[in-house]
Amino acid sequence: MRQRELGFFFMVFEFMFLLSLCSSEELLPEISPDTSPQPFLPFIAPSPMVPYIINTTIPKLSGLCSLNFTASEGLIQTTSHNCWTVFAPLLANVMCCPQLDATLTIILGKASKETGLLALNRTQSKHCLLDLEKILLGKGASSQLRSICSLYSSNLTASSCPVISVEDFESKVDTSKLLLACEKVDPVKECCEQACQNAILDAASNITLKASEPLTDNSSVRINDCKNIVQRWLTTKLEPSQAKGTLRGLANCKINRVCPLVFPDMRHISGNCSNELSNQTGGFCGAMESYVSNLQKQALITNLQALDCATSLGTKLQKKLNITKNVFSVCHISLKDFSLQVGSQESGCLLPSLPSDAIFDQDSGISFTCDLNDNIPAPWPSSSSLSPASTCKKPVTIPALPAAASSQPGLYNEGVKRFVIFVLSVVLVILLS
Repeated sequence: MRQRELGFFFMVFEFMFLLSLCSSEELLPEISPDTSPQPFLPFIAPSPMVPYIINTTIPKLSGLCSLNFTASEGLIQTTSHNCWTVFAPLLANVMCCPQLDATLTIILGKASKETGLLALNRTQSKHCLLDLEKILLGKGASSQLRSICSLYSSNLTASSCPVISVEDFESKVDTSKLLLACEKVDPVKECCEQACQNAILDAASNITLKASEPLTDNSSVRINDCKNIVQRWLTTKLEPSQAKGTLRGLANCKINRVCPLVFPDMRHISGNCSNELSNQTGGFCGAMESYVSNLQKQALITNLQALDCATSLGTKLQKKLNITKNVFSVCHISLKDFSLQVGSQESGCLLPSLPSDAIFDQDSGISFTCDLNDNIPAPWPSSSSLSPASTCKKPVTIPALPAAASSQPGLYNEGVKRFVIFVLSVVLVILLS
């Protein structure tokens, strides 16, 4: 009975927390121009007194899935941490979904060593996905991973790719060339040089072109589906940790190219804007502060994503509101203002641009590395280049890792602070007392 009560209160609390994340302007709090934004995450404990608690019940699996989940226990555990309950939507773009994709790819690759197939059929894929969801849920992951990560049972099949057998794959692809390009991937250089990405594309294109089935207008979709097959084959030639590093590195190249935030209507800014910003700077900066404060509540993002978001917002201000003055400088907006606030900090937490994972500790709970001391000003896009900055041609210098792990000193004043996110501490203390 007590376990049922805990589950009920947990669900109620999770619902209330998710409701608070709603980004619609009607539900967002009004922020006074004269005050700093309030911290968005109210429960922060550098030294929590209550251990991390998860549902430890062993899930009842279908018995109809041929995948060996036990052999990938470490990957699944990491996935559950990165996709932990109510924080999964906040970490979805950077940690949760990339790790979930990598885990599925590696598990399917491992299975091919026994079956000789790099994909499941539709029936098996449904059973296996349901089983994996149950396992992750039992380890504390969110129950909404399908919607958060756009996860479907078809993700475990070959989809439209015509090649699924290892033998057929190796007869159509220059595997030596593929391995040479992807065996050791530098997560920084790869995003610019794209050696492994190009090798995967070539292999996927070869599979598509050499298939007996004729090409259609959806050849780009087929090539993309075949990329998944190529990545599954790659994992069979790499150690699990190496395979994870490669897949997460490739995913991060895509992640850091685009701002994941959705920009709401700018009508509140336009009512206070003036190109001269002479007598109404306070009103305009108040409107900008309110807009960015509401914008940052959507997710935790990387430093390079923040750079993309700053460029995107600056471009919109120039094109839609005809603002040419560097309002980021006037209103003191920095890159960390685009990421979610943590605790009592007035600005957001920027995650490192290189792949990272949430960390579990039995005593302190779930934590992740972020930087709250980096005050790099948000760059204002020049009128000659009103497009998101390229990852390889950044207007500012940003380290791939926080200061504690970076070889570029001086960009972080006080280094990295690790904050332990402990949302349910107060509720659980009351319930367990």
